[in-house]
Amino acid sequence: MTENNKTQLRVGRLTKAHGLKGAIKLELFTDDPERRFVPGAVFTLQVPTSSPWHGETLELAELRMYNGHPVGFFKGVSDRTAAEGLVKAILWIDLDEADAVSTEPDAWYDHQLVGLRVERDGEQVGTVKLVEHMPAQDLLIVKTNEGTEVMVPFVKAIVPSVDLAAGVVTVTPPTGLFEELPDDDEPAPPASDAE
Repeated sequence: MTENNKTQLRVGRLTKAHGLKGAIKLELFTDDPERRFVPGAVFTLQVPTSSPWHGETLELAELRMYNGHPVGFFKGVSDRTAAEGLVKAILWIDLDEADAVSTEPDAWYDHQLVGLRVERDGEQVGTVKLVEHMPAQDLLIVKTNEGTEVMVPFVKAIVPSVDLAAGVVTVTPPTGLFEELPDDDEPAPPASDAE
């Protein structure tokens, strides 16, 4: 996500109100929660435009673990009703310039992938428009040369390589993912009245 020319990193999602004092269970999207979720950390909220929290930020007061689940306490969220109003909000942080590029092999930030050419057999079939994070796996949303959008599972078998320097994502999709398959169905023979 880019806001006001700043690159942002998605680090969590608020999932469920916890207790009566405004605590909210979190789903973490970071490998470094000790660094990202410290008291005083400020998050940009991704919420529907109809939400009273739209355009607001949220400051973490404390992160605790309850039965193995992270639970956040936030400034200005003092009761269960306020916490329930934030359920499903996605938390974003401003990315430090030093962190703008992932140094882990086979790990990329969304902003590194968006805009890359998508090639199959050396031919460009589209560009990466968006990265969707689903429970089972991530998806690359590819805008094809024809202007349609294709959801490509971001797994090694279908996306064997990402070359940031060259600006290319190589795909080996199954037949039919980027093109319509011809109708192979033969018409059924006419029914015979003879017995």
